[in-house]
Amino acid sequence: MRTIDILKNTLYFGGQNTVELACEFRTPLYVYNESIIKNRIENINQQFINKYNNVDVFYASKAFLNLEMAKIINESNLGIDVASMGELFIALKGGFNPKRIMMHGNNKSIEELTYAIDNNVGRIVVDNYNELITIERIAKKSRKIVKVLIRISPMLSTINTHKNISTGQADSKFGISLEQSDIDKVFRFGIDSSHIEIKGIHFHVGSQIHLNQNVVDAINITFELIDYLKSKFNFVCKELDVGGGFGIYYTKCDKVKPIEYFLDAIHKTVSKNIEKYNLLLPKIIIEPGRYIVGEAAITLYTVGAVKKISNIRNYAAVDGGMTDNLRVALYQAKYDVMVANKASLDCAETYTIVGKACESTDKMFEDVLLPKLEYGDILAVFSTGAYENSLSNNFNKILKPATILIRNDKPFVIQKREKLEDLIKNDISL
Repeated sequence: MRTIDILKNTLYFGGQNTVELACEFRTPLYVYNESIIKNRIENINQQFINKYNNVDVFYASKAFLNLEMAKIINESNLGIDVASMGELFIALKGGFNPKRIMMHGNNKSIEELTYAIDNNVGRIVVDNYNELITIERIAKKSRKIVKVLIRISPMLSTINTHKNISTGQADSKFGISLEQSDIDKVFRFGIDSSHIEIKGIHFHVGSQIHLNQNVVDAINITFELIDYLKSKFNFVCKELDVGGGFGIYYTKCDKVKPIEYFLDAIHKTVSKNIEKYNLLLPKIIIEPGRYIVGEAAITLYTVGAVKKISNIRNYAAVDGGMTDNLRVALYQAKYDVMVANKASLDCAETYTIVGKACESTDKMFEDVLLPKLEYGDILAVFSTGAYENSLSNNFNKILKPATILIRNDKPFVIQKREKLEDLIKNDISL
């Protein structure tokens, strides 16, 4: 659901003339369409919250987070998962009830854990044994009981996504392995602690997943563990968080499935395992992030230098690149692109679109067919709502773009463009 139109050779997004947006707010420019975000949330409500009992949804804020986004999610009655003290800070400032916040992270510092516990977050997802010990110490000092989920690695052999965004394999930096000695040590400590309450188990198989079998396999493996924990420790799993990672559309190569393809399979698989092992139904939690915001945004760029190397390649450089979209360099992400001011023209020439960073890997598109490019043309890159803003950086001291939100057919700035002074605001000259 991109809500795009082409009128008089110009691309419109969310009812807005993208060329005019580029002129008014300058480029690079992140453009979010609130109606798409809310449509995705409503779809999750219909296909999960309203459809099944004892379920919950936490927005994976690492996909995109600022104060306005936190407000949108909070007003939608979703919970939010955070993976750092910074994300937690923004969630709290955005009005979230701490009980609706879930704290993630594979190497949480003492400072982060203390901040989370002091602010009474609803759940801390424990990644390793040492973290559990630290939580117990902080909670004991604070005279609190901390509710946690234990993150496991389901140790799947094959996961249908890029290796750099796969998290459920045996060789993963996330979660506790299924080795019996590791599992026993963690659960024995947590169960015996008077300051920790283990509510359940968490796993996440990866991002941009297009096959529900990956999640189904992980659920089956997890219920084997749940059954073992019941017999070994008389442990009752009250919550099962199956993560997110549901795939979205970037290019025609993505075989996108409707959200119910995943959610129905999750519920069906859980139900089968409940019956198989004669267990109580735990609350089932999902953590969509990319699904909610990925297709809700485009990024606009202005074409600068155009270079033609005879019999080799045509280069076109834009005023952004790996500083505002690091996904291409990180895991060769693919996107659809359009010339916003030549949206109806035939694609007649092949270009490699590069960024302005002083780095050879700063290539956004290789050999893409477009109308003839000229200095000042506006490029629109689609499905840039998830992780592009979150991963933006100041390499070469390039300023981070502005972010606007289209709400009720009007554009609003929700993140200001950086200024030169922002680059040195934390510097100390001796």
